[in-house]
Amino acid sequence: MEVIMRKHIKNNVSWVGKIDWELQEFHGSDYSINNGSSQNAYLIEEEKTVLIDTVWKPHSSEFIDNLESEIDLNKIDFIVCNHGEVDHSGSLPALMEKIPNTPIYCTENAVKSLVGQYHHPEWNFKTVKTGDSVDIGNGKSLVFVEMRMLHWPDSMATYMTGDNILFSNDAFGQHFAVEELWADKADQCRLWAEAMKYYANILNPFSPLVKAKVEEIQKLNLPIDIIATSHGAIWRENPLQIVEKYYEWSQAYQEDQITVVYDTMWDGTKKLAHKIADEIAKQSPDTRVKIFNISKTNKNDIMTEVFKSKAIAVGSPTVGNSVISSVAGWLDFLRELKFKNKKAAVFGTYGWSGESTKVLREELTKYGFSVVEPEIKCNWNPDADDFGKAEELVKALLA
Repeated sequence: MEVIMRKHIKNNVSWVGKIDWELQEFHGSDYSINNGSSQNAYLIEEEKTVLIDTVWKPHSSEFIDNLESEIDLNKIDFIVCNHGEVDHSGSLPALMEKIPNTPIYCTENAVKSLVGQYHHPEWNFKTVKTGDSVDIGNGKSLVFVEMRMLHWPDSMATYMTGDNILFSNDAFGQHFAVEELWADKADQCRLWAEAMKYYANILNPFSPLVKAKVEEIQKLNLPIDIIATSHGAIWRENPLQIVEKYYEWSQAYQEDQITVVYDTMWDGTKKLAHKIADEIAKQSPDTRVKIFNISKTNKNDIMTEVFKSKAIAVGSPTVGNSVISSVAGWLDFLRELKFKNKKAAVFGTYGWSGESTKVLREELTKYGFSVVEPEIKCNWNPDADDFGKAEELVKALLA
């Protein structure tokens, strides 16, 4: 069966990546994939032939076989490695076995990353920094822009003059399989939900840097016709719409939403969670309310809802003088994401010692949440008096 690998992007630029409809998790098991994903690599064939990024190792044989069916690999003048993470660089070792002297353009930090991962210090690295460029012929050049901590210290983007394409690597992408490649061809609800999930779970910790980098890109006043991402859909219709969204998301983003998250042993904490949600709906009918059991809903999907929320309420029973382990793990992920300008409330049940709400309050305060004073700390199963405390807790959250 003939495999047609390339898909046309613009003029002499083709997509040569991998759409992975079956992918279910990423970053080990740290990121859930609900609608497939892609690793996007690009081939530029001007007077010089340039490969921008590769795909990760599980697909390297397929990638190289397909690439060889499209071009003579020896015609590749150089490779651009925008980011050393394995989902972008995983095919490099197999590719470099075939074309060992091919120059690799990347940042200094990317050299550390690539040598550290693949142990090939002899590769022909050409280090670049913001503003450096290389002529690719036909009046066009590639200009490099460092994107440190978006989301690794080695990240950069590559801008192609003439065709006005920004190869943005991990910025502006989504884990989302789109066979047609283009954002305007994708299901728009899923596209934006996946773009927000990607930002909330991967880029939110670096929001101040995102804001500064977007401002820097805007000041360059580059004409951008296409934003060619490394994952998911490629932006061509009003491509700056995703840049504008990133700018909005980078500034302690929130909607009129409160998210209630909890885990429970014998349903006491669950009952409190639902009572709090009912009370929010009663006191503020326009506020969107969502409830999640941490053990039953994927943590990345919960964090996307936390990202959208102006406040959260977190509940746990007391277990071993602390919170239940699922909540403890979830709290550590919450710490990692560095949310700003959000309120929080705490609640929980206990049989004997009752430390869970104290632990929740201390942890959430440490992680930058403004924790309201009212809480629900319930001995054994909640009764009418315990449920009655939801009114003050919610009032404080909404204030």
